[in-house]
Amino acid sequence: MPLVNVMVNNRAYTIACDEGEEEHLKALAAEVDAKVRELLGSVGQVGDQRLILMSALLLADERQAAAAQLEAARKELKAETDAHGEAAGRMEKSEGFAADALESAASRLETLAAKLKAA
Repeated sequence: MPLVNVMVNNRAYTIACDEGEEEHLKALAAEVDAKVRELLGSVGQVGDQRLILMSALLLADERQAAAAQLEAARKELKAETDAHGEAAGRMEKSEGFAADALESAASRLETLAAKLKAA
């Protein structure tokens, strides 16, 4: 199991991860570090534990907001898909009516043509 050294708030942390996950873990740590630095600008140095906890809470809040947006987008997509399906069904039904009307008109024309030819 590889060990990865990451920096958060200018402190080094060694974290174990699965094989091949090293770069992903470094990217996640960089995101946490960026959030910690953002907090440092607004609340100052309040201790590593509190900064990391506040950062984790902010990141969890962002993830929750993103999940809510994703769910809303999924619902909107489902509604659009359902509306598209209904429209396709109505179009297919209309095409059927149009085909029936054309067939009926063609039949009447053939009957008229036959009557004219016989006359």
